[in-house]
Amino acid sequence: MSEVHASADKNGKEPSSEKKSKVEETMKKIGIPLAILVALLLFFMPTPEGLGVEAQRALAIFTGALILWITTPIPIYLTSIIAILLLPLVGAVKDQGVAFGTLGFDVIWLMVAAFILTSAMVKSNMGRRLSLWMITKFGKTPKRTLFLLVVINFILAFFVPSTTARATLMVPICLILLEVYKAIPGKSRLGKTMMLQGVQADALATSGVMTATSGNIIAVGFINEQAGGHIGYMDWLLASMPTAIITMTITFFIGLKLFSVNSETGINNVRDTLKEELDKLGRFSLAEKKALAIFIFTVLLWATGDYHQGWFGFEISTEQTAVLGALLCLLPRVGMMTWKEANIKWELMIFAAGAYAVGNALDKSGGAEWIIGKVVDALGLEHMNHALVYICVIFLSMYSHLIFTSKTVRVTILIPAFIALAKTLGIDPVPLALAAAMTMTYTITLPPHSKVNTIYFGTGYFSVWDQVKYAIVTCFIGASVISLAVFTWFKVIGI
Repeated sequence: MSEVHASADKNGKEPSSEKKSKVEETMKKIGIPLAILVALLLFFMPTPEGLGVEAQRALAIFTGALILWITTPIPIYLTSIIAILLLPLVGAVKDQGVAFGTLGFDVIWLMVAAFILTSAMVKSNMGRRLSLWMITKFGKTPKRTLFLLVVINFILAFFVPSTTARATLMVPICLILLEVYKAIPGKSRLGKTMMLQGVQADALATSGVMTATSGNIIAVGFINEQAGGHIGYMDWLLASMPTAIITMTITFFIGLKLFSVNSETGINNVRDTLKEELDKLGRFSLAEKKALAIFIFTVLLWATGDYHQGWFGFEISTEQTAVLGALLCLLPRVGMMTWKEANIKWELMIFAAGAYAVGNALDKSGGAEWIIGKVVDALGLEHMNHALVYICVIFLSMYSHLIFTSKTVRVTILIPAFIALAKTLGIDPVPLALAAAMTMTYTITLPPHSKVNTIYFGTGYFSVWDQVKYAIVTCFIGASVISLAVFTWFKVIGI
């Protein structure tokens, strides 16, 4: 791994380095006063017709929190704590359980379990071994290697529920490959395509698997809580994975044409070097065997959810399966890690709890419906064909990452809003919100739009303009494929 880090140093910036733009710095400075001012104005203004007092207060808290989440003058989890505290304090909710009870949502437990499973995968070295083995076994040409790296990204999405963790795993392997290929950062077409398709594959694979990122899990929570849906692991997989595969397949070949990839060098030396990296891992360790067994068991339970009642006489939910898998990872003798070794991102858990609290307060008080009603009136959406509404929402959601750089913040803002819009227009909110949620991981246009982008961009193999060109095409194709799926594939699978 020292070779990889050396390569990163030679290329310039470390993959994890991030610089804040002047706009971001300005937003940080004005965030707190702006949030307080807007929240107070909404709180004390005369109550508009059709809006209740509770809804008005919930709207004030939601808007203030939203400004803080976007401008980030303080960590997002602190904003959530403030919001949870204020909701019952100012009378935005009558029952404080609406605010404080969100940390006990089953979706929060699903996130905890996902972090534990990720930690087990990283600690056991199972993900790195799988990636290296597949490349040395099947990567016989540069183009085939590119395709294989995409396949590995999609496979890892099932086992490593973190976009950043998968990028951290894949980039060193890509750097080893390109170093052996003697690829020069900024000049190599192979290097440019490999890194850009790494960004694309990470994002699209994440779209296809519900547990591949916390944003998907949060979106499912909103869909099931506010839209009355029953979306589980297999429902998401059946709905989203085909669109992700189709989009990735189309954009894979576009990338080869766009950057004119050819065979720049032979593959034999590359395979020898990667074989050495694989050999360094030694024989399968007991921890790897345990991790593999637990992950296979967990995925099988997720995949067979519809048959549990007939087999066992009871159903094991998506959340229960995830918690069971996490428990097995932590059990003495059975698992391979301790609680202290589990990298659980508690700040994200608190953020999610606050997001659910303000979102549900706005929904239950009728505030969300009132806002959407005003938007519908202003834009004339009530006269728009429902099919056109679907398409507008999907494309709006797809390109919303140009404004909001956080997937979780976008989910928190947009999914409840789209659910309220659907209810107002008399559209089934579940497919509309699900289709919108499937676009949330396409944060691929510019390096600052996600940590994954920054990690890959830090290698120096592609420029900002390279990424913009490729991403515009990918996002358009992705939105188009999802739009078609809503009117065709969704009906086939009963959504």
